[in-house]
Amino acid sequence: MDDERRVVTRTDTVAPAPIAQSSVSQSEVTYRSSGSGLIQRLIIFLFALIQGLLLLRIVLLLVSAREGNALVAFVYDLSDVFVAPFRGILGGNQIPAGDTALDVSAVVALVGWTILELIILGFLRVFRRTA
Repeated sequence: MDDERRVVTRTDTVAPAPIAQSSVSQSEVTYRSSGSGLIQRLIIFLFALIQGLLLLRIVLLLVSAREGNALVAFVYDLSDVFVAPFRGILGGNQIPAGDTALDVSAVVALVGWTILELIILGFLRVFRRTA
């Protein structure tokens, strides 16, 4: 990516055995962050938030977290926005197992959002200017 690099070059000088010399020259090469690099990092960050929220939803449903809790309700309500487009793709939305349930829609949404992220990042790389 676009980051700062430091290059160190070592030059050994051959001299008679008692007086061996070596010199080290140092030069810095700096790269400025491009606009596309910043956009890529922003997209990765936003999708990481979505994926983390979906993973948290899956775990809370697996451990049968109480929906009466304000934090659990907040996670369910917020993540429902990202699960809704993928609901019903596989027929069943949840697989119940006693008090717990595996939210299949959330798993499909997690895969779907990850694929969408990879597609967007791929398009950005295709249209990136190269030096």
